[in-house]
Amino acid sequence: MPSSKADGPDVVWQDREIKFDSPASTLALRDGEFVIDVMTKVEDTKGNNGDAGNLTITNLRVIWRSARSKRANLSIGYASITSMNVKQAASRLRGVTNALYVMTKFNGSRFEFIFTNLDRSVEAETRARATNEGSPAFLTLQAVHKAYDKSKLYRDLKLRGAIIANDELKLLPNEEVYNKISGVMNLSNSRGNDGTFHLTNVRLVWHAENSENFNVSIPYLQMRSVAARDSKFGRALVVTTTQRSGGYVLGFRVESHEKLEAVLREVEALHRVFRKNPIFGVAFDKKANGKGDEAARSADGIGDDRRAFPEDDVEIVDGGESGADLVAKYYADVDGNDGADRASLEPVFDETLGLAIEPLPPGATAATLWNVA
Repeated sequence: MPSSKADGPDVVWQDREIKFDSPASTLALRDGEFVIDVMTKVEDTKGNNGDAGNLTITNLRVIWRSARSKRANLSIGYASITSMNVKQAASRLRGVTNALYVMTKFNGSRFEFIFTNLDRSVEAETRARATNEGSPAFLTLQAVHKAYDKSKLYRDLKLRGAIIANDELKLLPNEEVYNKISGVMNLSNSRGNDGTFHLTNVRLVWHAENSENFNVSIPYLQMRSVAARDSKFGRALVVTTTQRSGGYVLGFRVESHEKLEAVLREVEALHRVFRKNPIFGVAFDKKANGKGDEAARSADGIGDDRRAFPEDDVEIVDGGESGADLVAKYYADVDGNDGADRASLEPVFDETLGLAIEPLPPGATAATLWNVA
């Protein structure tokens, strides 16, 4: 995945990246990000076993912060999550209990995170709702991740999608069309293709006049710049996308110079407004999901919940592990299939080695691990 730094300081990285033990500024909510739910007394069983903290669910990521040390925290973007399941884990504070396993992939590496609810007050409610689903906040996290996954057109550039029907754009929830401009030629090949622009509050869409499936949807979120430049077809509107979205350079020719300048001003204005109040498309209704609370913030961002994270009595712990040692705790055991978090289990004595070692996967012995040839 291209570095977010290549796209400038305003690039949205919160939903794409995983960060470990970051400064407070990294955990602060960015424009357009809002809190959906906060769960206290949650243990990061994989990396900070025995350490309770707060789990914050936003529309872009899940954040865990230790209640003991400001230095211990996690930020996990939803785009990095590959699966979530409730299984048993060994917690120093709760023993063997149900926990939420979050499997992720980021920068070519796979990471596993295990979150255990330490609040016994929600156990009765959890058992009443589902025997093996986990705590209500964990259910909320799973539902929010699904909502994120279903709203990709707000955030991802899309080529040749099923987004046009009868020459009209299929609108996303809370999307509004501000202008429809015909006579726009896509300069993606040597002869160009005539088509139509649709300018909305979320994206710029072009589709071919004679083929609705030949189209491109460019969210303002992935738009790095827009300008008027010379081309072999004459003066053209050039849209450059972020490195994260592929670094595309897309050219469009408009009928006249005056019309080109008008379109350029309109796209620039819409892009500028969007950057100040981005719409990420993740809508989640707590009431509809059985929480009984008022509706969470809708995709248009009205009523953003910008409340600060809960304040804790925090002890600053000196020292700590190196970055490599810290990240290594979360590497996923790709060979393990029994769901056990071996790093958190008590050591066992191995007669072959005469040492106390980490419990081995079922069927494995010290001898088989040494015989790798």
